[in-house]
Amino acid sequence: MPPRPPGFSPSRLRQHPAAWLALAVACVLLAAGLRAAQVATPPAVAPPSADRVAAVRAYIATGWTTLSRSLADLPEAAADPKMPLGPGEAWPVYVARSERLDDVRRTIDAILEGERRAAVTLLSLPAQATSVERHGLLYLPRPYVVPGGRFNEMYGWDSYFINVGLLHDGEIARARDMVDNFVYQVTHYGTILNANRTYYLTRSQPPLLTPMVRDVYRHTLDRTWLAGTWQAIERYYAFWTTPPHLDATTGLSRYYDTGEGPAPEVVSDEKDEAGRTHYDRVKAFYRTTPIDDYDVTEFYDRAADRLTPLFYKGDRSMRESGFDPSNRFGPFSVDIVHYAPVCLNSLLYQMEVDAAAIAAELGRDDVTIWHQRAERRRAAIGRYLWDEEAGLYFDFNVRHGRRRPYEFATTFYPLWVGAASPDQARRVVTSLPRLEAAGGLLTSTVRSGSQWDAPFGWAPLQLIAVRGLRRYGFDDDADRIASKFLELVTKEFEEHRVIVEKYDVVARESEVSAGITFGYSSNEIGFGWTNAAYLDLLAGLRERRQ
Repeated sequence: MPPRPPGFSPSRLRQHPAAWLALAVACVLLAAGLRAAQVATPPAVAPPSADRVAAVRAYIATGWTTLSRSLADLPEAAADPKMPLGPGEAWPVYVARSERLDDVRRTIDAILEGERRAAVTLLSLPAQATSVERHGLLYLPRPYVVPGGRFNEMYGWDSYFINVGLLHDGEIARARDMVDNFVYQVTHYGTILNANRTYYLTRSQPPLLTPMVRDVYRHTLDRTWLAGTWQAIERYYAFWTTPPHLDATTGLSRYYDTGEGPAPEVVSDEKDEAGRTHYDRVKAFYRTTPIDDYDVTEFYDRAADRLTPLFYKGDRSMRESGFDPSNRFGPFSVDIVHYAPVCLNSLLYQMEVDAAAIAAELGRDDVTIWHQRAERRRAAIGRYLWDEEAGLYFDFNVRHGRRRPYEFATTFYPLWVGAASPDQARRVVTSLPRLEAAGGLLTSTVRSGSQWDAPFGWAPLQLIAVRGLRRYGFDDDADRIASKFLELVTKEFEEHRVIVEKYDVVARESEVSAGITFGYSSNEIGFGWTNAAYLDLLAGLRERRQ
């Protein structure tokens, strides 16, 4: 029903038939105008000029070395701004129990000496991850690239994007080392970790191992190396597709941290100017704010002013998703354990497709099995996560059997991995203006005070959306978003001479702290995945011009 114009009166219209025609025309024009406003193509933005790009490219090329950590850099790698040391303490570095501590010690002794060797102490990892009392770095044998700033370790999903950038810059050896470290993590720590610190041993991050393997293999064509990744691929896939990550009712998977209680790094580090931790701020929110998204009593004991064990389980699992935090699964996303998310299941579809391709390359006999797994998941994504009415992909609440209509940039993941039909892709693109801003793609359409909501935009989501749009032929839209984000990053680099982790894509600024209440309000400098997205978006534009 179109909206009624001011002064509308049915009785008056009956007395003046000509007015019916005028009203009909006005309503049609008004409705058409509203529809046009909803889907109007935003104006194009010119990408930064070649001379401006050159300065950013030089910064990025230097950054791969600045952000690299090897055994020779172990004192720098072991340093953790999230867990400061006491006076005179050495940084602890833990070695997996499946390794011989004395062998690793001899390796380190041959590389480090004097004060640098004394700056770290090697310890054997306890049998139970939760029994670690003095948190520290987890040993990795190969060099790796860290994101930057307070993130001085090798991260799960950051590393995929960093590898994209490394390969664009011809850093093939570094990219291969990154994959080798992930294979090592699966072998010796049981999974690819959120990052290689002891307080991350209970969770992973979004699974991107197989695209990293295939990207490196395209550059090396080393089948022996490729075969050496297979066991880790199978084991990591099992991690995500068996309980507690598997939801048996849908056949889809969820995020789930196996640890209990507050996340140690959050208690230690995520404090505001008043000294309140993230959890203190959450309790203050629960005390004063009505919430309809979920049953708050499951997460907050009002009488005791205490967060419940389920809250901490959800909080930790939200951090496994990489989106920490947003309101995507309700305030602070702590209801995430009851959802099959669009992002995770899209990535597992990609893993199944990749595994089939790798198996075929290696001449294995399980290629068909992997194709069947991928097809089952693609069908489940369409059944449970696609919302026909909205024309978007939404996360599915497995407990209540319904999708949560929260508009989020993860709607582009099925396009990125090729799980969407052409019509579904077209429908998603129709809603693009709702998530598009002056500086690129918004994370969501909601301003919640969390860093993974509006008005903030993050580099990996720009890359994912742009690649997804290109995959389905929406190159003009991809060019426009890429140009907006490239111009924003370039402008802020020229003003501050650094590249950072996240941006306000509405105000087109890198100053974000004033708008962030939940999460950490700092904007970290480096920054691995922004460097990578910048290179990838540039490459996409250049390919279009050729």
